[in-house]
Amino acid sequence: MANTPLILAIDNGTQSVRALLFDQQGNLHGKGKQEIEPYFSEHPGWAEQHPDYFWRNLGLACQALWQSTDATPDQVAGVTVTTQRGTVINLDKHGQPLRPAIIWLDQRHARVDGPLKGPWGLLFKLARLEDTIERFREKTQANWIAQNQPELWAQTHKFLLLSGYLNYRLTCEYKDSTGSQVGYLPFDYKKQQWAGSRDFKWQAMPITRDMLPDLVRPGETLGQLIPDAANHLGLPAGLPVIAAASDKACEILGSGGLSPDIGCMSYGTTATINTTNHRYIEPTRFMPPYPSALPGHYSTEVMIYRGFWMVSWFKKEFGLREQKLAEQRGIEPEALFDELVNSVPPGSMGLMLQPYWSPGVRQPGPEAKGSIIGFGDVHTRAHLYRAILEGLAYALREGKERIEKRSGQRIRRLRVAGGGSQSDAAMQLTADIFGLPAERPHTYETSGLGAAIDAAVGLGLHPDFDTAVREMTRVGQVFTPSEQATELYQRLYSEVYLDMYPRLQPMYRKIRNITGYPK
Repeated sequence: MANTPLILAIDNGTQSVRALLFDQQGNLHGKGKQEIEPYFSEHPGWAEQHPDYFWRNLGLACQALWQSTDATPDQVAGVTVTTQRGTVINLDKHGQPLRPAIIWLDQRHARVDGPLKGPWGLLFKLARLEDTIERFREKTQANWIAQNQPELWAQTHKFLLLSGYLNYRLTCEYKDSTGSQVGYLPFDYKKQQWAGSRDFKWQAMPITRDMLPDLVRPGETLGQLIPDAANHLGLPAGLPVIAAASDKACEILGSGGLSPDIGCMSYGTTATINTTNHRYIEPTRFMPPYPSALPGHYSTEVMIYRGFWMVSWFKKEFGLREQKLAEQRGIEPEALFDELVNSVPPGSMGLMLQPYWSPGVRQPGPEAKGSIIGFGDVHTRAHLYRAILEGLAYALREGKERIEKRSGQRIRRLRVAGGGSQSDAAMQLTADIFGLPAERPHTYETSGLGAAIDAAVGLGLHPDFDTAVREMTRVGQVFTPSEQATELYQRLYSEVYLDMYPRLQPMYRKIRNITGYPK
């Protein structure tokens, strides 16, 4: 143990910051977890957090780590960072934050003054993409800041994602990973570099190239740990800081998802299904695949924006009884919520839920809303809870079929990670709805493990990614589908669920026109 080289993987998610020590076999030697407030909101729909708040809590997570383990700082061979996607930060010329970070959950909209000028506007009109591009411009945080805080935008020296900000705090270098570039930025997803000078994105937002960090590929060195950062993390100065990727991309790598026949599902705040591919395959036309944590590859992703957020919402609004009982019994509330799910038969006695509780850009459309149909006097909150889990699995199965159609590659195995994967009931109904075995990775900390895999290759602890994934990942518990449940779910999915959105879409549009929501 004393001579085992370790990797410190920092995982800054939406609800916590975790400091994780992995060895080159993927074993976890220590963990420090610091719960955080995801955001504060000064106006309805806003979601912001102070950048220094993330940095302070990273330090607290590292303090908790060193108290949790017999490992010592001198064993650490390198540091790597993975973070939530799409959270942006403005820094001045001294590297100081100019305003709170705008968190990826933020719902504010910029003003759009007419179509893009010149050939791009005409091209998007001919392709019937005007609504998609308008939505893109509305949701671009840089547009809102430049319109509403022009003096602040004028002072912005660097415009970074959270990953770029933390890498800067660690190394004093304005560098970030190509694998972290997910958001409303002038990024070329196909070439995995900043967009070319003629790309429409430069016209659609006020960002200039010198405001962006230099990009390196996952597994490459970003810089060395500066003394102040080393002291903050409890490590020796000068250690290499290795590029990883976004939390979802790292989760896929940490789940062992190297090939397009493995569907990697994330049951997190946002629910996703992803495959890794060396080809650029748009899961929905004109919607790009995201950069993979595997250099030069793509994550073909379908996302349900309000994924297991819906589970958190249910627990907050209807789950007080289970939370209080769990506290009295000294057990985790999840065990009682699993009992709630298992008290209801597959199919929730006809209660069907469509989980589009936030609008999409193109799939689903900007008018999208959620719905629940099939209510009867037999239904209880237990049926509603199971229907939420089933609805999310239906939506991700639809995403699986869309990926298969676009890629021409069948998905034959499922790996399920994220907080929701810790529920045996959720894993079982996933296997039943997909009709495929649902595999749980050997560690819950798949995002951190994926980042550690990037670092292990970058540090030379493994010669290549195939070896690193083979040595550092493995399958834990496997949930096999029930033939009877799968047959029932197949009918509900094909005969009911797939019809819900097309039939309700016209009414969603009318609701939007009458009420103005969703904006």
